Amino acid sequence: MARIDLINVSATLQSPGKASAAGVPHHVAAMKDMVLIRAGRSSFSIDDLSLTIFDGETLVILGPSGCGKTTLLKIIAGLLPTGSGEVRYDGVKVNDVPPGDRRIGMVFQNYALYPHMTSRTNILSYFLFRKKTPELDAMAREKYRRTSELMGVELAHLLDRRPATLSGGEKQRVAVGRCITRDPGVFLLDEPFSNLDQALREKYRVNLKTLLRQFNISTVYVTHDHVEALILADRVAIMNQGRIEQIGTYEEIYRQPRNAFVAGFLNRHVGTPPISFVDARHVADAQDLGDVQVGVRPEDVEVSATERPGAIAGTVAETLSLPMMNATMLGIRVGEHEVHAQTPGQAPLRSGDGVWLTFKRYHCFDRASGARRGSYPATDAG
Repeated sequence: MARIDLINVSATLQSPGKASAAGVPHHVAAMKDMVLIRAGRSSFSIDDLSLTIFDGETLVILGPSGCGKTTLLKIIAGLLPTGSGEVRYDGVKVNDVPPGDRRIGMVFQNYALYPHMTSRTNILSYFLFRKKTPELDAMAREKYRRTSELMGVELAHLLDRRPATLSGGEKQRVAVGRCITRDPGVFLLDEPFSNLDQALREKYRVNLKTLLRQFNISTVYVTHDHVEALILADRVAIMNQGRIEQIGTYEEIYRQPRNAFVAGFLNRHVGTPPISFVDARHVADAQDLGDVQVGVRPEDVEVSATERPGAIAGTVAETLSLPMMNATMLGIRVGEHEVHAQTPGQAPLRSGDGVWLTFKRYHCFDRASGARRGSYPATDAG
């Protein structure tokens, strides 16, 4: 278990080919090139980033593709150097400590299994490179037993097979097993369940949550899956373009987004729009706040077929049935904007119908900076 502090960390990944010329080790240059090529850019920067992962907590880093989630994870692991700032484990600066000495258990997105070893040997590989002692053998047996309990029968039939004979999902299971069999102070997980089918993904999310609580291990978990973040995270860090936009519990961020980007990114219901934006002129209480736009969540929009005092007139543009949620999503035109409303059951409305909207709760964002100026009605959490 360890507390991790990133203090004013900055790192710049140069365009492919330039890193090696600057005297950076070849394997680091190759890793930088891979990140840059995937992101489709000539350079990428993390500037003056500070972040704390507390002892025993699971921090989920959530953000769009190319925002720097995996880069940040590799900086914590020591796989990428920092240009400035400090990385500390339990108050000790580890900028110059190699990854192998940082007591990390890491699951890469591309598995990184030893191709010549069986799954069983891959899982126990941490112990293969250390001097044999009775204590180490006992630890290996106990860790292997706990790993087998966690991974269940889905792992048992893979143990005597090599990576070349495994599917992507099977490789991912072995990689997760290898990570948790170690004796880490920190878990670093880069979308470990991305190649599993839906049923196994849901099962392993719960199992992993149980494991992390049992061992009380500080964990940094990278994902783009909002449901995964909601299930696993003690706190969520929303990342965008190399910086942390907001950090807090999922509920705190969803209810009180710091800016329009966070409000439009974090989603509670898969497949539904997270928020709709309209001009303040459409909302009487927001017209005196200056140059702002109003953001409203679908579940906070009430729809009526008859006019109500203070309601906003709109026209139904589209309807979408959501059987799994026993709800209907409505797309409603309000001037040049479209507002999404989630209504229970099957809404008796069709395209072209006139409706009236009432916002039970909404946020106001500065149009220039995107910063949230307030939420209405105000709450204690706000």
